[in-house]
Amino acid sequence: MSRKIIRLANKHNVAYSFLFVRPDGTQLARIGELLEAERLRPVIDKVFAFKQAKEALEYLAQCRAKGKVVVKINK
Repeated sequence: MSRKIIRLANKHNVAYSFLFVRPDGTQLARIGELLEAERLRPVIDKVFAFKQAKEALEYLAQCRAKGKVVVKINK
């Protein structure tokens, strides 16, 4: 991690780490538990409606996202 990220995390008294996942049911269940316990909070940059999927891909292509880009699918 960069010094800037570490400094900001310390300033706000939060832990910051990267999480690499693989298709593993046990690992995904653990991630679900962390999310429910609010111990893991994903960084979401922008949310697009499904009909804006093209715009979401164009936004990703700019390489400026500072978190996850979500395409929301409604039922």
